[in-house]
Amino acid sequence: MAGFSPKDILSAMGGLSADKLFPFASWLKMVNGRTVRADLVAGLTGATIALPQGVAFSAIAGMPPEYGFYTAMVTAVIASLFGSSWHLISGPTTAISALVYGALSGAFTPETPEYIRACITLTMLVGVFQIGLGLARLGNLVDFVSHSVMVGFMAGAATIIGLSQIDNALGIDLPRPERLADFLAGMVDSVPSAHLPSLLISGVSLAVAVGSKMLMPKIPNYLLAMLAGSVLCYAIGGEEQGVQLIGAMPSVIPGFSVPSFNIRLLGDLAPSAFAIALVGLLEAVSIARAIGIKSGQDIDGNQEFMGQGLSNAVGSFFQCYASSGSFTRSGVNYEAGARTPLASVFAALLLLIILFFVAPLFALVPIPAMAGVILLVAWRLIDFRELAHIIKTSRAETSIAFITFFSTLFIDLEFAIYIGVMLSFLIFLNKSAHPFLAVISPDPDTKHRVFRNAEIHKLPECPQLLFVRLDGPFYFGSVEHVRRKFRGYERKRAQQKHMLFMIKGAGEIDLPASELMIEEARRRKRRGGSFHLQAKAITVIERLKRFHVADALSTEHVHTSKGDAIAEIVPRLDQDICARCTLRIFNECPPPPVHLELDHPENADERAGLTGSEDDAKR
Repeated sequence: MAGFSPKDILSAMGGLSADKLFPFASWLKMVNGRTVRADLVAGLTGATIALPQGVAFSAIAGMPPEYGFYTAMVTAVIASLFGSSWHLISGPTTAISALVYGALSGAFTPETPEYIRACITLTMLVGVFQIGLGLARLGNLVDFVSHSVMVGFMAGAATIIGLSQIDNALGIDLPRPERLADFLAGMVDSVPSAHLPSLLISGVSLAVAVGSKMLMPKIPNYLLAMLAGSVLCYAIGGEEQGVQLIGAMPSVIPGFSVPSFNIRLLGDLAPSAFAIALVGLLEAVSIARAIGIKSGQDIDGNQEFMGQGLSNAVGSFFQCYASSGSFTRSGVNYEAGARTPLASVFAALLLLIILFFVAPLFALVPIPAMAGVILLVAWRLIDFRELAHIIKTSRAETSIAFITFFSTLFIDLEFAIYIGVMLSFLIFLNKSAHPFLAVISPDPDTKHRVFRNAEIHKLPECPQLLFVRLDGPFYFGSVEHVRRKFRGYERKRAQQKHMLFMIKGAGEIDLPASELMIEEARRRKRRGGSFHLQAKAITVIERLKRFHVADALSTEHVHTSKGDAIAEIVPRLDQDICARCTLRIFNECPPPPVHLELDHPENADERAGLTGSEDDAKR
């Protein structure tokens, strides 16, 4: 490869630099004895939380418990080394676990070898999609997905998770019909036949989890609840009475696994994999940014995409299922004093060591105890406060949240995500297609005669010159909205033949927007008026020149400030009307003749050149 340097090769790979390929090199310089001690303490805290989460979340995903531990160890290390956040901890999460179950349970039986193989293959695809999005520099993609989508999806996923554990909590077998209504009816009919020991254990475990969280918030309440359920099961002889236990784990060390490369299976799993990839990235980047605000760290979304993608792609070869950023473990990691991503590495190593001693004990955990814990996990997944806030503040966001919520209940989970994302984009496009236009006028009651909304503040207006300010995007999607506004001004304000159109926050003005301005200029010229533009941004002025708007209007009609525009336009107005006008809207207005002083109020309408009703409206 003569003539090619490593820098050239990296540039060909999407502009990647060594810092992007090996992001851990930047924070390794921060490591010293003090940070290692802090990270070790945080890692130990994180490992204790991962114990119950590994069991509970793997059950939600339909996987044996050991796969939850493998995921908590392997993906956490890789994501911390190749992501951008110093505090984000990756691993199994509730939402991703629910999506995995939803994607696979219809075609495979949970916890069977076929299900596990499909799950590992799904994880590989998730990682590939996430890496692809990272290489494409689409890290800001998550900014365009409404937070309401995730709120609605989480609420729906929590409902499904809770319902999926009812049979385990009651110790009964429930059919799994396709219709939710049929499932609920079957659940109600089966309640009288509940297995009382199982119901007692799940109820006590749930109560302990809730109570310990309220009374001892720093104690790992899920672990304490499972311990309480196990002790109760042993005390009442639960196993002899038919209470099911989790059972022994074959190994605490992740082994090597090979995903399936069957083309048909890959094609079947691809839509679900992309949805899981998107949700995983939304979770991870949102959590990383939230903690970054507290820690003062700037988060690189593209790098986080790469870290999450690598953790899933590589993890699929080490018996891991799809993972994302864990809100609980990440928050605890930061609060415990973690200084660098080494805390995540320590947590994985300590979890492995702990498992060597406690793994045999997990075999004795009753499934109803785990079900009680998962019921609490599902309940806490619903953000009731945020839902209430959305309902109070925005009808559009409320519709997004509830449509996504009901979609998760009645449609496949991955398609519910797509529906929510599409709604977000549609509402975003609808907002961008309807920029705000306001008629403004100088307020004589302010010190510097500040321009304000004339209709809201009932300000007097120039009878000949109309000031219109556009706030928002001005492109092909908003052209029709702006055209309708222009036509409305033409009908309702026929005497204001001249217009100064002020562009603010318009972004990249395109050809259709430029053509509309030229069209409006020609219409006003035919009516004996004129059309002027005012824009401060140099980029906007350059685009106006590129699309020949400045040429069509003439340079005298394109201004960079309101003051220059007024100084240019006012002398060109009909001076006869100006002579009769007593409003004195602008400092540049000529003084009224002495004989037209306001000594005859009954002639004020005629002097202003306005009808009585119009004058009243503008005053």
